[in-house]
Amino acid sequence: MAYEAKDYGKLLGMQGFSDTLLNNHFTLYKGYVANTNKVFDTLEAMVKDGKAATYEFAELKRRLGWEFNGMRLHEYYFENLGGNGALDQGGKLGKLLAANFGSYETWLQDFRGVAAMRGIGWAVVYQDVIGGKLINQWINEHDVGHPAGCQPLLILDVFEHAFMIDYGLKRADYIEAFFKNIDWKAVEARVK
Repeated sequence: MAYEAKDYGKLLGMQGFSDTLLNNHFTLYKGYVANTNKVFDTLEAMVKDGKAATYEFAELKRRLGWEFNGMRLHEYYFENLGGNGALDQGGKLGKLLAANFGSYETWLQDFRGVAAMRGIGWAVVYQDVIGGKLINQWINEHDVGHPAGCQPLLILDVFEHAFMIDYGLKRADYIEAFFKNIDWKAVEARVK
């Protein structure tokens, strides 16, 4: 089964994100989808050819996490955009954020701190599906740093490609635009 790139064209025209930035970002995402399919196809062929115990197979298996997670994190990111940025603090997610961080404002301060960290990566709110705890996490690379057994709820891409066309080095302005466009219903639908 091959993965297909999803169409996020509905985000074009979104306040704070130029169509140029979004179209470039969609193209990057489509590359992750294509490369995920290529890696799976190549690995399958290597197994059929008896090459599963090779160095090349091992390195390609390691690469799979980068491509697959690059695809999936971008999907989560695009899918949690397109809203009006208003969280119902009395709803399920609002109550969870307050319960886990003391208040929505404390969660927001913590998450913004994660998003503003130096470096490339992702800021992600995870839910530990066993314990229920919410965790604000920095992911430096697509395939490194994900807490095991956790469901991503809110994903913010803070690689430079996500903001430099529109904001240059002003990451804080991009983060502000992100918060104005969160689709909290999509985020809340991920809560277990």
